[in-house]
Amino acid sequence: MKTRLLFTHALSPLHAGTGQGVGVIDLPIAREKATGLPFLPGSSVKGSLRDSCPDNISLNGVQIECTRVFGPKKERAEEHASSVQFSDQRLLLLPVRSLRGTFAWVTSPYVLRRLVRDARDADPKTANGLALDVPVPASSENAQECFVTGASELKLDGKVYLEDLDLTVGNDAAKAKQTEAWAGALAAKVFPNDTTWQDYLKRRFCIVPDDVLNFLLDTATEISARIALDANAKTVAEGQLWYEEALPCETVLCGLVFAAKIVSANVEPDTTFKVIENLTREQANGSTIFKPVQLGGKATVGRGFCHLIVSS
Repeated sequence: MKTRLLFTHALSPLHAGTGQGVGVIDLPIAREKATGLPFLPGSSVKGSLRDSCPDNISLNGVQIECTRVFGPKKERAEEHASSVQFSDQRLLLLPVRSLRGTFAWVTSPYVLRRLVRDARDADPKTANGLALDVPVPASSENAQECFVTGASELKLDGKVYLEDLDLTVGNDAAKAKQTEAWAGALAAKVFPNDTTWQDYLKRRFCIVPDDVLNFLLDTATEISARIALDANAKTVAEGQLWYEEALPCETVLCGLVFAAKIVSANVEPDTTFKVIENLTREQANGSTIFKPVQLGGKATVGRGFCHLIVSS
């Protein structure tokens, strides 16, 4: 079995729901029970890719049946297992409104440490370029410390203002160097071969304490009021006003994708990854561009268009 990291970049608000909420939000997003971090179920990723896969896909002139990679249909499920497996896509970078720089891509030490663990699972020798030390911001009762890059557009008089929070920029040289390394590594993974967007991420990258991220997860997600109109009166139909939550556009999530050798289906892990790459990217004018994939719910109102980036 071979393993790679998979990054999900939201091009529109992403709603991976739980079905029904018990609070003021009728349709909340899915969150991990212990940490409260949002996630996108791996089954959503696999289902969308399988649905978009044609009966046969051409790889270097060889026709590959998608059922060999994603598994046969339900009535033939006993024939062989799926070659590809997806873990849940868990939050990596949360876009948060900023007084300077428009918005910040925010993460925290715990999120980065978990990414390092996943990277080592994917490739123990090199950790896919993410075997980095994690700078840990210090906090006190009177101030919160964050870390940004030297070229950051978020700083204003030594502080970063996110939503209603004002955070002090840390001046520890070692941690600042680690922050630069993280910004560069993530930019290269999320926006491969796109130096413009890599630069955007580096100038908007921000590491905050875990507690601050927990607060932002309650205040920086997108809440929309939805209604259904009475066709005759053109007013809200009875019981047809509800509120739904979504991860904002520009959110970045990350997880693992596994590819196993299936002897009975005559499929190798490298073939599986090539099929996935064929479904998520294409060549245009001599360069690689990513094709939007719809993930999560509310597709008919434009939710969940994402880029899927399989790390090499």
